[in-house]
Amino acid sequence: MKEKRGGSELLNRRSYSNWLNELKAKVRSAQLKAAVSVNAAMLEFYWELGADIVKKQKTAKWGSGFLNRLSQDLMNEFPDMKGFSEPNLLFIKRWVLFYNTGDSNSVTACDQIKKITVNPLFQIPWGHNRIIITRCKTVDEAMFYVLGTIKNNWSRSVLTHQIESGLFQRHGKAVSNFNETLPQPDSDLAKEIIKDPYNFDFLAFSNDLNEKELERNLIDNITKFLIELGAGFAYMGRQVPIKVGDREFFIDLLFYHTKLHRYVVIELKTVGFEPEHAGKLNFYIKSVDMLIRREGDNPTIGILLCKNKDRLVAEYSLSDIGKPIGVSEYQLTQTLPDELRSSLPSITEIRKQLGRKES
Repeated sequence: MKEKRGGSELLNRRSYSNWLNELKAKVRSAQLKAAVSVNAAMLEFYWELGADIVKKQKTAKWGSGFLNRLSQDLMNEFPDMKGFSEPNLLFIKRWVLFYNTGDSNSVTACDQIKKITVNPLFQIPWGHNRIIITRCKTVDEAMFYVLGTIKNNWSRSVLTHQIESGLFQRHGKAVSNFNETLPQPDSDLAKEIIKDPYNFDFLAFSNDLNEKELERNLIDNITKFLIELGAGFAYMGRQVPIKVGDREFFIDLLFYHTKLHRYVVIELKTVGFEPEHAGKLNFYIKSVDMLIRREGDNPTIGILLCKNKDRLVAEYSLSDIGKPIGVSEYQLTQTLPDELRSSLPSITEIRKQLGRKES
């Protein structure tokens, strides 16, 4: 009987432990929701405050020292609250004005923002909002980075790097045949994951680098390479062997896109685009579909990265290609900001996540 009671007590303890773990998870979830809710409530207040400031400065005759006086009064009344300094009040005013004036689409964009149940501007931290309105020229560009932050959970340093690298201008701009080779909405989704050009500014090379050097160094910098490729890319390998007939071929870089659920073959060329490059990549895509792709995987797509391209030649070359291919250029120019490096996972961490051992 004692053993039975002991077993029952152990079962009860396990049951309690499981329940406790569930409760802990619920508390953490509630804390996260509360933090998001607090941030949203604060930013909603900032928005209303900014609108009031704009209105009062137009209608009330309170003089040029109005914001300084308001700042002092609010800080005296709420000494434990941050955000009432005069510089921050100026930013709050600037934030509201940015989405209401400044370019031809601003009023329309702001009206659209107001119609959204949860305003996206309120879903990102205030520091991110400040960076965006400081560095972006139009509302369309700003909203691209707002939504990108929400979707990809960018830190401030990563957000800054994305803006400085011109992601908005490069996003979805590659030459491709996706409209002809993929059904909707897959074609639009595939176009969204490709940029033109890609910035490999974390690499430093002479102009006469070869493809093996480029490939090797991109993998040595796999963390930064994945950041530049964008969310959803999982590294599968380099020089991946495929055997067709009696011959063996090697794919430069193979990735799996976790959101599109398809393999992505990347071919690197250190020269300008030539029509035969598309034919070779088409062969590799077909091989992956036949030899590697499994049930549940969508058809493979290819990205050809070259030093430069004639856009019309690329479009002609892809027009009769049966497999989905995008053609982009890459740039080797600047260096990655130091502040970004410290915010990214290390090569060891990324390899661990990819299941690879350190060499």
